[in-house]
Amino acid sequence: MMYKKQLTKEQALQKLKQYCAYQERSHSEVRDKLYQLGVWKRDHDEIIGTLIEEDYLNEERFAIAYAGGKYRMKQWGRVKIRYALKQKEVSEYLIKKALKQIDEDEYRILLQKIATERYASLKGEQYLVRKKKTLDYLIQRGFEHELIHPVVEKITAKNKE
Repeated sequence: MMYKKQLTKEQALQKLKQYCAYQERSHSEVRDKLYQLGVWKRDHDEIIGTLIEEDYLNEERFAIAYAGGKYRMKQWGRVKIRYALKQKEVSEYLIKKALKQIDEDEYRILLQKIATERYASLKGEQYLVRKKKTLDYLIQRGFEHELIHPVVEKITAKNKE
């Protein structure tokens, strides 16, 4: 959606303040929005600079909020969250910082819960198919291989008895 008339720098800044106030944004999202609004490229850095100075835009806050949200609401694993933050051009340092906010014990409990539920939902399937589908599902959710395998082994061993 391109705007018919060119926005002034002030108009664009106002729109972006609202855009950033609504929810945390990454720098790349704001840059994309500037292109959408048809703002001159030469004005981008100045507008982004102002948003940062006035604390509308904070990449660290964005990374932490994004990682926490995807983990709590969508129950994504760290691999998937890391990949999504990379897609949003967040720095490796901030990605690591955001992922550190996820409590390790809670994370393992969530993995256990999702694995158990998934395995139970595949009741009609043959043992190996159930196991493979459970592993695939957890990988797709973004959990680490080295954490998935022991959990699934434990569940399948318990259910074989």
